[in-house]
Amino acid sequence: MTATPPSLPSSGALAPLVLASKSPARTKLLAEAGIPHRIVVSAVDEDAVVAGHPDASPADMALLLARAKAEAVASLPEVEGALVLGCDSVFEFDGEALGKPYTVEVATERLRAMSGRSGILHTGHWLVDCRDGIVSSSGELCSAEVEFTEMSDDDIAAYVATGEPLHCAGSFTIDGLGGAFLARVDGDPHAVVGLSISTLRTLLSRANVRLTDFWAAAVVR
Repeated sequence: MTATPPSLPSSGALAPLVLASKSPARTKLLAEAGIPHRIVVSAVDEDAVVAGHPDASPADMALLLARAKAEAVASLPEVEGALVLGCDSVFEFDGEALGKPYTVEVATERLRAMSGRSGILHTGHWLVDCRDGIVSSSGELCSAEVEFTEMSDDDIAAYVATGEPLHCAGSFTIDGLGGAFLARVDGDPHAVVGLSISTLRTLLSRANVRLTDFWAAAVVR
């Protein structure tokens, strides 16, 4: 017997927002921006998406991955009638895309190369509108230049030992321990965290939804 998917909460005519990401930083950003949402993680094979677009630029890849995640979750029956947001971040350094390092060795090598230099953090956003049985979607990229301080080998070893950079695009965070090594951010700092609230506002407006309406929904709950 197949279980009935749980219904998503909503307030009045406002469609619920579903975040197609397990990132704690992204859900924290939405919560702090007063946007109620539910998390439904996609089963997208990111490596396969990357391999399928060998000529994509780092910026294009961020948008491609965000779209893949949003569309995968939007196809699930439990999100019927919702607005589904997919996000993905790719760090561009010396013209190359740097994803999550996963290992101590890769993270250490990258941070040494990035010390005292700059790169660009690209965050792709893709919103799929699943309301009224008519699915439409729209995407937007938000990028910010990140300048790093000089980091000694001891600094890098201590940072890598925390484990934080191993699962972050580009091997660093702005809202965690890695913030100690950022000298400057030129652009939306939320893009560096992984979700630009102003970019989300733009995408919602294309779907004729006001971001500010979510504030009232949050109060009602």
